[in-house]
Amino acid sequence: MDREIERFLKRLSFVAIAIASTTLILLFLQTPDTCVPSDAPLKPHLRFPKSTCDFTTRIHAPLHKKNQRLWSTRDWNSKVQSFSSAVFLPLRRLGILANHSKVLCVSAGAGHEVAALSGSGVEDVTGVELVDSPPLVQRADPHNLPFFDGAFDLAFSARLDEALFPARFAAEMERTVRSGGSCVVAVAECGDDEVREVVGLFRKSRVRWRSFLY
Repeated sequence: MDREIERFLKRLSFVAIAIASTTLILLFLQTPDTCVPSDAPLKPHLRFPKSTCDFTTRIHAPLHKKNQRLWSTRDWNSKVQSFSSAVFLPLRRLGILANHSKVLCVSAGAGHEVAALSGSGVEDVTGVELVDSPPLVQRADPHNLPFFDGAFDLAFSARLDEALFPARFAAEMERTVRSGGSCVVAVAECGDDEVREVVGLFRKSRVRWRSFLY
């Protein structure tokens, strides 16, 4: 009796293994109908979608193509032109900026000011931001700049008002500029009280300010 039960269990095991193997093979060969349209071309990589049922093809665009699209937009060119004509041209007239100047753009965003300076003939321009935008802007903390003291002739920022620690932000700009150099910040239109507040951040500098529209 025991032998008959043992034989029955063995046969049952063999049948279960055979059924399981057949099921796995069918699952392996069958494409899920819910993820790929029935009229889609047969391709090996479509047989088993890895993480989503989105069948839309995602084409990876190289960095230089992404930059070409960005730099050709009207918004980009408008902002670059504004920096060139309304900010940097007056600085040239004041003798603060020249083509041989070594310039640091702090919190440079996507790099509009870097593009404006480079396009106007300035040879050595470095842009930094928390999130890099190569090749114009490299990653660095504006509150802890990775440059030696006095490494630049001019430090510029149009985003002092967005700084988490404005005093630290201004102190780092001052630290990286050589003796006799300049720190330039562009701020939104403001009154005398706001101007005094900004001026007070640059404790090691002899401050002068001018108003430009851009």
